[in-house]
Amino acid sequence: MNILEFTLLVWIGSFAAGFLGALTGLGGGVVIVPLLTSVFGVDIRYAIGASLVSVIATSSGAASTYIKKGFTNLRLGMFLEVATTIGAIVGATIATFVSVKTLSIVLAIILLYSAYLSQQPKPEYSESELSDSLATHLKLNSTYPTPNGLMPYQVHSVPAGFGVMAIAGVISGLLGIGSGAFKVLAMDQAMRVPFKVSTTTSNFTIGVTAAASAGVYLARGYIDPGLSMPVMLGVLPGALLGARVLVGAKTKILRIIFSLVLVLMAFKMVYNYLI
Repeated sequence: MNILEFTLLVWIGSFAAGFLGALTGLGGGVVIVPLLTSVFGVDIRYAIGASLVSVIATSSGAASTYIKKGFTNLRLGMFLEVATTIGAIVGATIATFVSVKTLSIVLAIILLYSAYLSQQPKPEYSESELSDSLATHLKLNSTYPTPNGLMPYQVHSVPAGFGVMAIAGVISGLLGIGSGAFKVLAMDQAMRVPFKVSTTTSNFTIGVTAAASAGVYLARGYIDPGLSMPVMLGVLPGALLGARVLVGAKTKILRIIFSLVLVLMAFKMVYNYLI
């Protein structure tokens, strides 16, 4: 395989990763890291570096569309970015001291359980729900567009969601996968935010998380421009297309796609480090 063929195949794979990442809120890194390491034989450290660049591109490409459509909760996203950014810096800093094999097995188990949780949806809105005092104080409650007009929703369990976001940041720094799965679940399950709002707000936050940990990888020389460039150029148009598709997609279908990706990602991680 020559350089041109390698670059073209990486671009195609990255386009698919960007589309899936924007559609599910997972970030393209969940596909990029296994793709580069398993299919193209790239060292995992350089794969993580390229993945972090792709996550930034995915977030940048999708976030603008979601914000324009009114789905993203900006105040919630910026508040949770504090937790993810701190976690990302911590994760990237300790990456060289942690066994990736062990971490991948634990992560695979968590992802399988997360896939189960995502198939236990809660009602997107209930008039009987009481407002969370902390969320009200921070003005995190908002509205999102539906076929019947703007629908208000309440944010719950702010401390729990903040804690899960910190863990998501650590995982992002360690594995370079964007950890969108945990961010979506933190908002959807713990904070009881509507699924589409969770997905779009996750896309908004993963870019900041990835940028925080990418700086550490760049300083260590793990970001190769020759590898990162086709990844970024593929992810960006894929993310823009995924963002357009998500706006008109049904929540039930998104949950199914979300769960399938989590299961596949979990088994892929176990396969890579055990087989």
